[in-house]
Amino acid sequence: MVFMKDAFGAPQSLLILGGTSEIGLATARRMIARRARTVWLAGRPSPALEQAAEALRSLGADARTVAFDALDPESHETVLGKVFAEGDIDMVLFAFGVLGDQADDERDPVAAVRVAQTNYTGAVSAGLVCARALQTQGHGSLVVLSSIAGERACRSDFIYGSSKAGLDTFTQGLGDALHGTGVHVMVVRPGFVRTRMTAGLAEAPLATTPEAVATAIELGLRRRSETVWVPGALRAVMSALRHVPRPVFRRLPV
Repeated sequence: MVFMKDAFGAPQSLLILGGTSEIGLATARRMIARRARTVWLAGRPSPALEQAAEALRSLGADARTVAFDALDPESHETVLGKVFAEGDIDMVLFAFGVLGDQADDERDPVAAVRVAQTNYTGAVSAGLVCARALQTQGHGSLVVLSSIAGERACRSDFIYGSSKAGLDTFTQGLGDALHGTGVHVMVVRPGFVRTRMTAGLAEAPLATTPEAVATAIELGLRRRSETVWVPGALRAVMSALRHVPRPVFRRLPV
């Protein structure tokens, strides 16, 4: 069965890659409140993935799970193709990724590469598969969670940040490639988000929540934005930081 956006432009069918992501699930809840009917949660099979789907079912959604591994790009076309074969998808949200441990990863190149493969190369593979499927159906939005960490290399998280920089650039280019096809591509650049992944880390200024990111995603979809900053004030902050000379930037507490 084919679902399409309602009269108010709200997605009726969602595919969330990173099915246990707190941001992804907050977005799903928000869309269900706007009458979304079908939600696919894609992720590694686990009790947490099934529990997330059950929680969405309790809200009235037809929530389904599908096995997805960012580190297995050879499977992406088959796995994601099965989802699109079940019906059109109004919105695909890329909410998967790992933060890694900067200090440990600097000492362990294999672990560092795993961060890059998960956050970047896995998204390149899945992004191209989803983009082609959305283009074939002739409509839909591809929403990718980037990060302000990708805006400029920081000593404290340059491995993670470099993977997000690659993802951000890839998504922008993909959006240009799909311009005029009916497919909307949106990059979302949150700052520090209070989630399980960031628990125990020193909180950065302008910290936000999964719910606030979900709200920004919904607004961006309605506006058909190409880039969304969360919170919005980060746009000006990063614009200024982008031009700080490197010798000065190195001394900043970032």
